[in-house]
Amino acid sequence: MKVVSCVPAATHMINSLGLDQFLSGVTFECPSSKPKVVRSVLEDNQLTSSEINETVSEYMEEQKSLYYIDQELLEQIEPDIMFTQHVCDVCQIGTSYVEKAIYKLSKQPKIVPLIPKNLNDIFDNVITVAKELGSEQKGIDAVKGYKDRLNQIQRKLMESNRRNSQVFFMEWINPIYNSGHWIPDLVHLAGGDDIFAKNEGHSNPIKWEDLKQYDPEIIIISPCGYDRKKAVEEVKQLQQLDGWKHLRAVNNNNVYLVDPNLFTQPSIGVIDGVELLAALFHSDIISMPKHLTRKYIKI
Repeated sequence: MKVVSCVPAATHMINSLGLDQFLSGVTFECPSSKPKVVRSVLEDNQLTSSEINETVSEYMEEQKSLYYIDQELLEQIEPDIMFTQHVCDVCQIGTSYVEKAIYKLSKQPKIVPLIPKNLNDIFDNVITVAKELGSEQKGIDAVKGYKDRLNQIQRKLMESNRRNSQVFFMEWINPIYNSGHWIPDLVHLAGGDDIFAKNEGHSNPIKWEDLKQYDPEIIIISPCGYDRKKAVEEVKQLQQLDGWKHLRAVNNNNVYLVDPNLFTQPSIGVIDGVELLAALFHSDIISMPKHLTRKYIKI
């Protein structure tokens, strides 16, 4: 069986389930030696957050795709299955574009769209991926393990009778975006409340004045698609905003830049994300796992 993953989340699931022998093609974002079938006009890491926002707006207005498929390479691979996503055409290539790309292939692969809107959907996707690759039980066992880890956090929070921290989770820097889809679930499970979070929906721009008025205890910054070096540079824009230094989170040294791969990718890495957030929100009762100590920095 030959599989092409058009989304990093599916690639991550396949690798974590020990089924990477089926992978024959991935996206440009996947840290894999497999052939890159999906490319993007946003591959240039030198673009600032505002420049990326302008490019996305331009392409959306003109109804053009930010992503494209290497048609010749796809024809050579002749995949049996292609995993796609049907949540956000800005973050990843959309199912509809993939369907158009395979129309002229001599061999038609099965398209399996992943449509995660919340954490439970991500769990369902893990099982779906495993099932499509003939290993459904592996997916079921993996999900049980993930839920056990989350339950451990919930028990600690309940036993301590701890109130939730007032949090703002920032998915983009310029303009400032709130969190959406599954991320509000992660924040809540970690013991945080975010009044701007949009459960199961797309993230939206947030007015700076509204964020100042909210004045959260903790700010989490996780710009989708950025590596640490680039994200640190972008954060400097926030530090120049009028009133930034007066925020409670800033004064109490509770502003954190976290690895976006633990949050914005709807894969099993989000379990690590919950554990990281819980340790940041409630460090006196929940310890930071050693393997996550390099996944965040204080700003």
